[in-house]
Amino acid sequence: MAAFPTAEACDSNAELIANGDLRALHPIFNIYGQRRCFSGPIVTLKVFEDNVLVRNQLETKGEGQVLVIDGGGSKRCALVGGNLGQLAQNNGWAGIVVNGCVRDVDEINDCDVGVRALGSNPLKSSKKGHGEKNVPVYIGGTLIRDGEWLYADSDGILISKTELSV
Repeated sequence: MAAFPTAEACDSNAELIANGDLRALHPIFNIYGQRRCFSGPIVTLKVFEDNVLVRNQLETKGEGQVLVIDGGGSKRCALVGGNLGQLAQNNGWAGIVVNGCVRDVDEINDCDVGVRALGSNPLKSSKKGHGEKNVPVYIGGTLIRDGEWLYADSDGILISKTELSV
């Protein structure tokens, strides 16, 4: 799962961009975590102000995958904090993209995992266990499906239907 510059991926794959197989997310995400560049196959979650399913997923072996969480864009509470960042690192997740907020930013920044989120909020989420996993989610102006590939670096985030070659 080699990470390579997203700009280079765009320049080298004009046909995939033209047919919609390679898409760029809108530039709305802040960068957290030690991994500035990361990539991997996507696992999706759809939750709203409730992070029980997030914890449950990060407790599994990540094997280089990227967890994409559609939190509905809510900025009223955090879906990922320092403990979950550490869990993601320990279980081998390459990264987490949150259409919502994180908290414990200093702790997340100490984790060897890539994290993108809309912002930070010190309030924790509810713990009801509501949500869906492995479902298509619409984030950053594009539909993202479980099993697609995500590539992230300082320039932005790309979603590809298949793994890109360097």
